[in-house]
Amino acid sequence: MCLSVPMKVEEIRGSLARCSAMGQQRWADLMLLGDQVPKIGDYVQIHLKFVQRIVPEREAREAYEMFDEIIEHLDTPKDK
Repeated sequence: MCLSVPMKVEEIRGSLARCSAMGQQRWADLMLLGDQVPKIGDYVQIHLKFVQRIVPEREAREAYEMFDEIIEHLDTPKDK
């Protein structure tokens, strides 16, 4: 199973975008977007080092909330 975390575009150099999310940074290729080039500050979905689509900020924030809940749940000790 693959999980995709929306990332915020921080920098664009040619056909590559430097993106960040949850304390991590990645460079991703923009070629799959064709003419839909994101702007700095946009949120994108990345899979296998390729930006697959631009996502609304609301969707990105909702995903971050869900990931925070998952992490919190994983960090909670289980009763034996």
